[in-house]
Amino acid sequence: MMKWIVCHTGSSRWKPALCVILVELFNTGTILLGKVALDGGMFVFSLLCYRSILAAIFIMPFALFFESGKWRELDMKTLGWLFINAFIGYSLPMALYYYGLRDTPASYAVIFSSLTPLFTFILSIILGMEKLRVKSKDGSAKVIGALVCFGGALLISLYKGKELHLWSPIIRVTPKDSNGAAGKHHLRGTLILFGAFSSYALWYPIQVKVLKVYPWKHWSSVLTCVLGGVQTFAIGIIMSRHKLAWQIGWNIQLLTIVYSAALGTAAKYWLNLYAVEKRGPVFPAMFSTLSTIFIIVLGTLLLGESLTVGSLMGSALVIGGLYIYLYGKANEQHAKTASVTGRCLDEGLHDQDAKGGGQRDSAVWCWCDD
Repeated sequence: MMKWIVCHTGSSRWKPALCVILVELFNTGTILLGKVALDGGMFVFSLLCYRSILAAIFIMPFALFFESGKWRELDMKTLGWLFINAFIGYSLPMALYYYGLRDTPASYAVIFSSLTPLFTFILSIILGMEKLRVKSKDGSAKVIGALVCFGGALLISLYKGKELHLWSPIIRVTPKDSNGAAGKHHLRGTLILFGAFSSYALWYPIQVKVLKVYPWKHWSSVLTCVLGGVQTFAIGIIMSRHKLAWQIGWNIQLLTIVYSAALGTAAKYWLNLYAVEKRGPVFPAMFSTLSTIFIIVLGTLLLGESLTVGSLMGSALVIGGLYIYLYGKANEQHAKTASVTGRCLDEGLHDQDAKGGGQRDSAVWCWCDD
């Protein structure tokens, strides 16, 4: 694959880190508000439908400004892939996630979101997109990290231990679920969450295909959100045509929809994009476990979710295993990038010397084979 490589100096170091920290804070707010809204009786598919359509409205101005006229390049093949992209990357995993969140504490559900890079890693091995390379140091780190994370998730699922009630909740919500109190079906919620993030992991290979057939990211995001809204509306209207299921008042439900659309989708997309452009795709993933810590702290403080010895031990294993995996992945990516960049720089500087030298820029662009 051909791509541009740029090496530069003097770029700000703290801005990408601040961006991904904000992303995890926004993600924390989305999960906690979603938990409160669902426990208060909100219909899952109305939340997903309204959130998706509103997110498309938020992103639309950027698509019109930065990618003006690119919507004309749409064809039936592209729409087909965008439809699959919306279903696998939004409608299915988010529906499963919210139903799993209804059956489990927020601090438990967020553990599975931290496991998404590992689900993707396993799926990439199955699809032949990733090689184990167990004999190498970086490959061994990825495998060990995956196994430690799996052990941590298993520990959280099977062992609770002593409950730790550290303080009284600030927000008290009486569950209105027709199936009984929320959080009583722990095993069912675990299986649903596993399905949600397995589906979400499948979304990354699909994204690769979508970018090949339609490389305009803003319009792709807008259309994915619109199609996701249509899909969740169609499924939701089959499940419930009751007016109250789709009615939204001036309450926590409306706040959840607006917050998750504006900050949990639109702002999150832009901040992640900036961080990836400045530091690469591995950098944001390394901060994904922050939301786990934020949820555990804020979930117990705001919602009164009890901490258990098992959840703390399992969380520590998941976080540790994830960082072992990301360490191996980052080193592998760094070695690959350094090799390509070094070759490009040698060629670029050689060309400058051949042209007579002179003052060299702080950035060198070149066209290289990956």
